[in-house]
Amino acid sequence: QVQVVESGGGLVQPGGSLRLSCVASGSISGLSVMAWYRQVPGKQREWVADSTRGGKLNYADSVKGRFLISRDNAKNTMYLQMNGLKPEDTAVYYCKGQIAWNEYWGQGTQVTVSS
Repeated sequence: QVQVVESGGGLVQPGGSLRLSCVASGSISGLSVMAWYRQVPGKQREWVADSTRGGKLNYADSVKGRFLISRDNAKNTMYLQMNGLKPEDTAVYYCKGQIAWNEYWGQGTQVTVSS
């Protein structure tokens, strides 16, 4: 069994920063891609960024230059450093871990950007 847990969300003013964490645990041998998604009510879940086990990083255009992924394979942990936050970044942020063809999702953490 695989567990994925996000943390670090909260309320921040426009222009501020937050760092999200995602920890994978359990039977995670073979954990490859770890990814961040976000979702607002009434809209589809949107891919934000991901990290391969080999260290390749990919970002959606909407966050490129503002968000930064880092990953600690020894701790099976991934971080999302979010800088220059905008109100349109407000969403529930989800972490996904992938092992072969299986995907494992966390419960999400709320990020609210508002003055």
